[in-house]
Amino acid sequence: VVAAGPGKLHPHTGVRITNPVTIGDSVLFGKFDGHDMNYNEEPVTMIRDDDILLYYKGVRMTLANVIPCRDYVLVALEKQKTETSSGIVVAETVMRDYQPCEGKVAKVGEGRMTSTGEFSQPPVKEGDRVKFKDYAGNEVKIEGKEYSLVRMVDILSALPV
Repeated sequence: VVAAGPGKLHPHTGVRITNPVTIGDSVLFGKFDGHDMNYNEEPVTMIRDDDILLYYKGVRMTLANVIPCRDYVLVALEKQKTETSSGIVVAETVMRDYQPCEGKVAKVGEGRMTSTGEFSQPPVKEGDRVKFKDYAGNEVKIEGKEYSLVRMVDILSALPV
């Protein structure tokens, strides 16, 4: 992040919704988010704070330093089973385009910002097993392991630890 504003105002209450990142942070944002431009003769991408999926300090993402942004949850994905419970083997070519939609919560964002400027309580905590909507997550690889960043509203069920 080379520049960051203070945040935006809630459209109905006028309460400031603070920007979650500061200058010097590294961010991960969606593939189709942002606008490419030049800033001080350098090519940069301008993004909205709503487009930030996670942020971290340093140049490399590690599980220890990533922080899911606001209402995002980082879910460790499990390897897909290629055999059903009744013993039928499913070909890997069939499963190739299938996106996993369950796993274990690795990190939780601070929650969804309410109109009063407070964060709502996250519905899950680290270690919970969750199932989320098909194709709802944004896949990311951290330290060679597959994760998905999922909005809290897209989590269908959670099994607490």
